[in-house]
Amino acid sequence: MNTAKAFGIEKPKVAAIAATEQMLDGMPACVEAALLAKMADRGQIAGCYLDGPLALDVALSKEAVAIKKLKSEVAGDADCLLFPNIESANVFYKTNSQLCQGVRQAAMVAGAQAPCVLSSRADSIDTKLNSIALAAMTAK
Repeated sequence: MNTAKAFGIEKPKVAAIAATEQMLDGMPACVEAALLAKMADRGQIAGCYLDGPLALDVALSKEAVAIKKLKSEVAGDADCLLFPNIESANVFYKTNSQLCQGVRQAAMVAGAQAPCVLSSRADSIDTKLNSIALAAMTAK
C-alpha cells in the first residue's frame, strides 16, 4: 500500500492473490486472502480496498471478471498484487522478465524497516535502476 501511495494512489486497490477466486479451505492462500479481505471490510486494514482470494486473471482483467460474474471493487482493476509468499511473487516477477520482453519493472521488499532493493542477477540495468528509484520513492 505504501508503495502505491508513493506513486500518488490515495486508496489503492489491493488484490490478495491465490490460485482461485473461490474460497477453498484446503488452500492456505485462499483462507489467508479471505481473512485479510474480511479484516479490510471491518476497517482493521485501513487506507485501501482489499479483496481476495482473487486469481491473477480476475485481479487484472475486467473481461475475466465479467465472464466469471464477480462483484468486487478490486477485481479487474487492481493497483497492487499481494502474493501469498515470496516464491509465488518471485515466479510472477521472473515470468514478466522473461515472457514480456521490454517490460519496465522494479522490485523491492515491502515491510522492511528500510528500503531493500530486490533484484535478480539477470535483471537489466534499467530494471535495477528502476528498483533503486522505487526504494528511494518509498523511503521515509
